Amino acid sequence: MYNPKSLKAEEFIDHSEILETLDYAQKNKHNAELIDEILEKARKRKGLSHREAAVLLDCDIEEKNQEIYKLAEQIKKDFYGNRIVLFAPLYLSNYCVNGCVYCPYHQKNKHIARKKLTQEEIRREVIALQDMGHKRLAIESGEDPVNNPIEYILESIKTIYSIKHKNGAIRRVNVNIAATTVENYRKLKEAGIGTYILFQETYHKESYEKLHPTGPKHNYAYHTEAMDRAMEGGIDDVGLGVLFGLEMYRYEFAGLLMHAEHLEAVHGVGPHTISVPRIRHADDIDPSAFDNGIDDDTFAKIVACIRISVPYTGMIVSTRESQACRERVLHLGISQISGGSRTSVGGYVEPEQDDERSEQFDVIDSRTLDEVVNWLMRMGYIPSFCTACYREGRTGDRFMSLCKSGQIQNCCHPNALMTLKEYLMDYASEDTKKVGLELINKEIDNVLSDKVKSILRANLLNIEKGERDFRF
Repeated sequence: MYNPKSLKAEEFIDHSEILETLDYAQKNKHNAELIDEILEKARKRKGLSHREAAVLLDCDIEEKNQEIYKLAEQIKKDFYGNRIVLFAPLYLSNYCVNGCVYCPYHQKNKHIARKKLTQEEIRREVIALQDMGHKRLAIESGEDPVNNPIEYILESIKTIYSIKHKNGAIRRVNVNIAATTVENYRKLKEAGIGTYILFQETYHKESYEKLHPTGPKHNYAYHTEAMDRAMEGGIDDVGLGVLFGLEMYRYEFAGLLMHAEHLEAVHGVGPHTISVPRIRHADDIDPSAFDNGIDDDTFAKIVACIRISVPYTGMIVSTRESQACRERVLHLGISQISGGSRTSVGGYVEPEQDDERSEQFDVIDSRTLDEVVNWLMRMGYIPSFCTACYREGRTGDRFMSLCKSGQIQNCCHPNALMTLKEYLMDYASEDTKKVGLELINKEIDNVLSDKVKSILRANLLNIEKGERDFRF
């Protein structure tokens, strides 16, 4: 029986409820009157239920689909403005004891180069990332209690935070590691992490167990209930995601929104972020072996419908996607992207040779961070390296209350401009610097508070003089 307040995975992700939802959506995809009612509710910026969202996803009335896209873009602007947060993944180790059939790190893969960074190697990787201009990292690691115990992760986080190179500093570390215990989540919280990220891969239990035939990740319930343990451990910002292509996308879409509803019902705050990766080629993994892949049009519709359904939640798209695809979905709800990414262990310091490849997936958008920043600004977006909310304690329900009231704009907009100014002064090419300074001068006028505007102007001048790390 479906129960969003239950702590049991098979009750808050109820299979029969998803099937009933998909059936309801199919039967109503031509129901213009119902679709209008759902869109009218969505315009109130309070979100939609998974069943209402499923109807919009299935809608095949072109006029209504254009309304969906237009509304998604407006909601994104209302809550996140024209800011796009930038980050990079840092792969610590690809040792893994799981048998996930879609990931090249699976234990049976004997020809991929297995690597684990030492603390000194992590230091060099972080310096390379700082020299690009990154301030926010998402650390990644395979699941291996011998090679990658929680102590190794904690030591690595401490190392990352300790490194100050020239004007560089990693100000926030987000963590994407395997489901673990409440005690370990408490340790991660104490280590000062930002968001804990864990992709469900698929919400379809039978498919999940087939896709994870061996290893601790085979346990569907333990994996699916991880966010509840993380929140019990004090981590109030968590990031959801599914790997589109493993199972029917409509099923995954409904399950993802049900998970968000569950977190809201139990903990009073939904996911801080939602990621929408699609399966890609990597080492011995052929994405064509999975017959549930989605095209770019379907992908864009998914992004738009998620944005309308959970208007306050950040949305992430990685370098798995092409420049053209990323440009399209930026308009429809995406608020965070990676730039200059490497998905191999140790890939930032020096490129890997063909006989030592260790990527988790092939990068499609291989542009440098500077090229991505330049591209964003020429489209009118503000590339943001801000981490102020984490560092000022504006997390969990505190962040959501500010976001829902619209007050977060008074912090985020000026903070984005100040962190962009830092990037331009310290790392940008001459062309990017020129474009960026013009953008900042234009965007200052969009700060509504005269007091905030005055402080912002003073801080921007001080950044030119060499001072760093201002924040509201």
